[in-house]
Amino acid sequence: MSYFKEIEYKILPNDSYKIIRNCSKCGCKTKYINTDKFRINANGNRIDVWLIYQCEKCRNTYNLAIYKRVAPSAISRDEYDRFMANDIVLASEYGNKKTLFAKNKAEIDLEHISYNIIQQGETLPQANDYIIIKNPFELNIRVDKVLSEILHKTRNQIKQLMKDEMICCEKNYVGQTARILLRGDIKA
Repeated sequence: MSYFKEIEYKILPNDSYKIIRNCSKCGCKTKYINTDKFRINANGNRIDVWLIYQCEKCRNTYNLAIYKRVAPSAISRDEYDRFMANDIVLASEYGNKKTLFAKNKAEIDLEHISYNIIQQGETLPQANDYIIIKNPFELNIRVDKVLSEILHKTRNQIKQLMKDEMICCEKNYVGQTARILLRGDIKA
């Protein structure tokens, strides 16, 4: 009796996204990194919250808006307390939220993202298994690169296995989820 197993992996960034923007002090485009600090400003009955980014070269700051002119009731008390305490976990969550960067029209440095691939279980992939790759932060990573790390093969070997249809996948890049079928024995 034959059946397909699913072996799941998750791609998680090691750090917050870096922003590429013009630095007024450096006079050129540089990378800004997450300081894991928030700035909160109250004006009348409205609150603004920013995540503070800093130029890697000169430490010039850029405030990435999280909330603009919102009523205090729009922010939960727990989240507000975490903003006030400069909660590192919360800063990391917001520092990896692509919608926040899009809303701020901030350019993410997608070329230099370090990440880990975490296996969700202990079973190793074999012939006739599906590899499910979850990419919740939608990192722009090629499938062959991820598979080379999972299967401990070179990218050229993975490309050849794809060409020989020993590995079947629908697209070249990992979206939020990629489903890959291993058709045969891929051991060295």
